Amino acid sequence: MYWLLLILMAIVVFASRYLFLEPKLPLRLNDKVLRLLSYSAPAVLAAVIGPLVLIHDGELNLNPLNPYLVGAMAAIILMLLTRSTLITAMLSMGLFLYIN
Repeated sequence: MYWLLLILMAIVVFASRYLFLEPKLPLRLNDKVLRLLSYSAPAVLAAVIGPLVLIHDGELNLNPLNPYLVGAMAAIILMLLTRSTLITAMLSMGLFLYIN
């Protein structure tokens, strides 16, 4: 039963990707939809990272000594200053490891 479900989910994911990535298919999205889809990656990233940074033991943790919050704030500041993803990732992870 699990294998059937897994295979069906793989088919659905592949088909949904194939429809938009295959250049021979006549399916095209208009500019408004493309602009709307450009916000999906930041929205998903915020939805995944937000609870990891702000919620600990089932409670909101806005303590300035929270290493996750300090690392996230450092990453935001470093990205604004350096505009380099590699430098930002390395320095903010290093700060997080140093604090934690």
